[in-house]
Amino acid sequence: MNQDFKKAMEQYLEKAQKAKTTGMKHTTVSGEPVNVLYTPQDILEKDYMRDLGFPGEYPYTRGIHSNGYRGKIWTMRQFAGFGTPEDTNERFHYLLKNGQTGLSVAFDLPTLMGWDSDAAMSQGEVGICGVAVSSLEDMEILFKNIPLERVSTSMTINSPAAMIFAFYLAVARKQGVDFKDLRGTLQNDILKEYIAQKEFIFPPKPSMRIITDMIEYCTREVPQWNPVSVSGYHIREAGSTALQELAFTLADGFAYIEACIERGMDVDEFAPRISFFFNSHLDFFEEIAKYRAARRIYAKRMKEKYGAKNPRSWWLRFHTQTAGVTLTAQQPENNIVRTAFQALAGVLGGTQSLHTNSMDETLALPSEKAVKIALRTQQLIAYETGVINTVDPLGGSYYVEALTDRMERKTNEIFERIDALGGVIEAIETGYFQKEIADAAYRYQLELERKEKYIVGVNEFIEEEEKIDIPILTISPEVEKKQIQRLASLRQSRNQEKVDESLKEIAQAAVDGRNLMPVFIRASENYLTLGEMVQELKKTFGTYEEVAVF
Repeated sequence: MNQDFKKAMEQYLEKAQKAKTTGMKHTTVSGEPVNVLYTPQDILEKDYMRDLGFPGEYPYTRGIHSNGYRGKIWTMRQFAGFGTPEDTNERFHYLLKNGQTGLSVAFDLPTLMGWDSDAAMSQGEVGICGVAVSSLEDMEILFKNIPLERVSTSMTINSPAAMIFAFYLAVARKQGVDFKDLRGTLQNDILKEYIAQKEFIFPPKPSMRIITDMIEYCTREVPQWNPVSVSGYHIREAGSTALQELAFTLADGFAYIEACIERGMDVDEFAPRISFFFNSHLDFFEEIAKYRAARRIYAKRMKEKYGAKNPRSWWLRFHTQTAGVTLTAQQPENNIVRTAFQALAGVLGGTQSLHTNSMDETLALPSEKAVKIALRTQQLIAYETGVINTVDPLGGSYYVEALTDRMERKTNEIFERIDALGGVIEAIETGYFQKEIADAAYRYQLELERKEKYIVGVNEFIEEEEKIDIPILTISPEVEKKQIQRLASLRQSRNQEKVDESLKEIAQAAVDGRNLMPVFIRASENYLTLGEMVQELKKTFGTYEEVAVF
């Protein structure tokens, strides 16, 4: 940098420091300091071909496809699921009719925890936060008249993901669909459950065994399916910073990759189907930098550490969801605007798939009107803003490049800390991740209480006598009754001898180490319930209790 520039920069900074200020705290949402101005001085060491490259070329900082969204617009998904399988099937058909290009299934809390709808622990929760699925019969209704070979399906399920996926595969078989034609994604990221969302059932090691079984099975039998969507979304929703979300998520992903390599799998056979799932929060530029850094970090490590030779193994493919934690019950229409900004950040960051939250999600499951607005938000970005015309339009921005570089550097520092603790599972068991997230959430809450950061309608621009006037979706108590009745009928009509045989096979497979997926599929076709399969596994694997960390 020449002396004239340095002198001019010093004069500018002196002037800027004396200028009037708003008094607001000028940091990112994650608390990272932000300079008043970014210049070429902030990216002096950047080498274009080494650090950026062209879109579709290593290290993929600028995107994994050479022509970005000119070739294919991101998949537009809306997270959908409530009440009975019939209710959600109707919503699926509504969304597909209105231009959605992929399905994304939300399950209720009992299903997420591996409980059947008629279990004592399920009382009052059936169909409330998602759709109730306890058996193959429920899954058949859920996808009635939806040709599985022509739609990409994402399912947000973790601890009991293998059994839910077995239901889905059994439905495909009943429809006459070849498993090789199925496309979609299972979240199936148990590590982030221990870190953030807490919907775990079994201890970490047997849980990792189940996931490795699924990756191995999908590699052979369901090759277009993404068996794991490594999820930073919930880490961020729990209160992490953008940097923590990035580092912890990638660390989890590498743990799955290492488990598969230890199983004896060739990295290039399974790695192309590992996908990721990130949050899009409120700090527009920080989020874009996060996605760009993620691609570069992942490509480098896959090539240099794990020896992947297939360029598709170097690709970090990811789904984005706008930040639920930023939605407010106050002035809920403001959530439409928040979601639009967050969705745009995901697009400018190069996401492959996108879910936009609905304005009413802090109050209830989304109404049809709110879902349509959320979907139209994506369509407006895609077809009216012009942002799809060029790849990585913010590439080269001094600010974005400096943020991207900082994200990469600090992520690698966090990797070193995790390695020093013995790896991801050991770090979970000692509470490292949990404490880091709790500390970050506390810092941000203090900033809000001190009004160093604003949330419109919450701690500033408040309407004291606000009346919320938007339609709210309610779930009838009849949903739970209907699901319990269906299960009772199923238990009466199925072949009990086959049920008993499947329970024995599950118990034996849990012990002898064979791949569990074929066992679960056969059990599904014999109409074992989700809860029955989970309870049988608990006898061998046990359950997990988290260590409290203060």
